[in-house]
Amino acid sequence: MPHKHNASRRHRIGKMKFKVANWREYEAGLRRRGSLTLWLTPEALSGWAAPRRTTRGGQRHYSDLAIETTLMLGIAFGLRLRQSEGLLSSVLALMGLDLPVPDHTTLSRRARTWKPSAKRRAEPDAPLHVLVDSTGLKIYDAGQWLEEKHGAKSRRGWRKLHLALDADSGEIIAHALTDQDTSDASQVAPLLDQIDDEIGRFTADGAYDGDPTYNAVLRHSTEAKIVIPPRATAVARQEAEPVNQRDRHVASIQADGRLKWQASTGYGKRALIETAMSRYKGIIGRRLRARSCPTQLTEVAIGVAVLNRMLACGRPESVRGKAKAN
Repeated sequence: MPHKHNASRRHRIGKMKFKVANWREYEAGLRRRGSLTLWLTPEALSGWAAPRRTTRGGQRHYSDLAIETTLMLGIAFGLRLRQSEGLLSSVLALMGLDLPVPDHTTLSRRARTWKPSAKRRAEPDAPLHVLVDSTGLKIYDAGQWLEEKHGAKSRRGWRKLHLALDADSGEIIAHALTDQDTSDASQVAPLLDQIDDEIGRFTADGAYDGDPTYNAVLRHSTEAKIVIPPRATAVARQEAEPVNQRDRHVASIQADGRLKWQASTGYGKRALIETAMSRYKGIIGRRLRARSCPTQLTEVAIGVAVLNRMLACGRPESVRGKAKAN
């Protein structure tokens, strides 16, 4: 093994240990995530019937809230449309409610045109600390069918899920779904357009480095502090007046090193967005179930709403303990 003869003299960095300070409340929140009352709220049941339309055309039987509730129930428990229909039918029967249940065909059709309801977030006490990153979600397309049917090799199909996270509350406050060839930096402006609150700090990884990202953030919030690691070959523009934030990052890294820069700017907070993406893939799934792009957009929006509702049930408060030597 490399360096095995120097193992006794090598510097060892202790591994930090964390413990959950609010374990009792967090454990109760974890149990509540599986409760059906969390997803079938009185507000959803009272708004089950669609309002009568005054224009020409057929009358809808189900409101958008009823469609959203059924789809959210299926995604929360990992069910297909037919199983979601069956679960909801049995739950309403046990509750003694004589409410019609959207069939799987209606759910599939309405998912193409469904729009998320306007749910305003609570006003933050201070400007937001926004974390942005992207991850890939696999899709089932013709390439996978050819590979399974005929053994032909094909390029794997996937979509890019772009997320914006509130670092203080852990809530996903903006999202976007694009094809696999879309650059991360091009989605900064669409994500920020979904955020009405003032941004105090914006943190992202090196894939977002560049003037387009800085310009988009400063157009949204002129006083925002941007923390993005510049590429290794970046050089500060000495003649630029005034010196912008990126030049200051470059100068700080050249003077003190990248590790000290990360500690001084709080770049380690970016791990929270990595945790959010891992939570999405672990709970919602690594693959999109829908086939068409409009229904995939709806699936992602419902998945984000599910994660935010689960987070509202309880969030762990981790405190740092003593380091454990390796």
